[in-house]
Amino acid sequence: MALFGRRTAEAPRLAPELDDVALGRVLRALAGAPGAGPQDILVAQAERLLREANGDWDRRGHRVTVLAGAAPSLARRWRLKHPRSADALVLHAWADVLTARLTGRLDDAAATRDTCRRAAEAAPADPTPWVALLAALCVEGRTSAELTPVWKEIAARDPWNREAYLTIFVHLSPDGQGSQAARREFLDDVVTVMPPQMPAACLPLTAAVDQYHRELAGSGLSALVAARYWEQPQNTRLLDRTTAQWPRAGHLRHAARVADLNLLAYALAKAGRTAEARLAFDATENLVCPWPWQVDGDPVERYVHWRGRCG
Repeated sequence: MALFGRRTAEAPRLAPELDDVALGRVLRALAGAPGAGPQDILVAQAERLLREANGDWDRRGHRVTVLAGAAPSLARRWRLKHPRSADALVLHAWADVLTARLTGRLDDAAATRDTCRRAAEAAPADPTPWVALLAALCVEGRTSAELTPVWKEIAARDPWNREAYLTIFVHLSPDGQGSQAARREFLDDVVTVMPPQMPAACLPLTAAVDQYHRELAGSGLSALVAARYWEQPQNTRLLDRTTAQWPRAGHLRHAARVADLNLLAYALAKAGRTAEARLAFDATENLVCPWPWQVDGDPVERYVHWRGRCG
């Protein structure tokens, strides 16, 4: 049963809100608003949604990033109308960051950093502005010395913030400012101390799937390794451990749990572990996340294809 009581009879579909029904309602209202739409009503809905998540920093962060991605123009207009609102400021900051992740650069890096800091001042307990600042600095390619103070601010508020860990993981990758060795060292350090069922628990499997894609994209020996990738002992153990826990009802409770279950279903399907993959697919409730399915094509089509192969 879904955390928020979602029915599972729907056809597979992309769901940015995942299983957050309240967030889904606001997204549909935003999508259905003609033109600029009834801005005051939309802002009130978004404001109420974020206020309801206050104190649950994991869910608030999820709602902020999804809303910022779905309605960046609303975020900016809201901030112009209410320049001191913590919600408006953090939503605007994340809208800037998400746009920059697509384009590879911040339009006005200093202004974005300032918005992050204003949001942090307006809501001192909230880690979300600091995570936005961390992401902005990573887009800029800043050094570890510059990231460390921001990381400490996040850790003081939300030690296992999922978005923060994924942001640093990408930053330390060969595609970012790091290397395979730096990424492995970071991952080893995290796994050693992370308690179970934390929102950042996806990190080891995320790393494994990312490396699988790197092997697939290679040639020669790399391509041969990719063909047997999920049979390697460390990857088999990872799948064994994760499969034994994640699909169990009530085990994962964080806001992005459905994204993690999509990741597990993908890895198990690629590993040919069809019976276990079927359980992971069932746990996703037909809610599809773009990554990692989009690596092979249209994410919904790929999800349906592999779910069909797993019975």
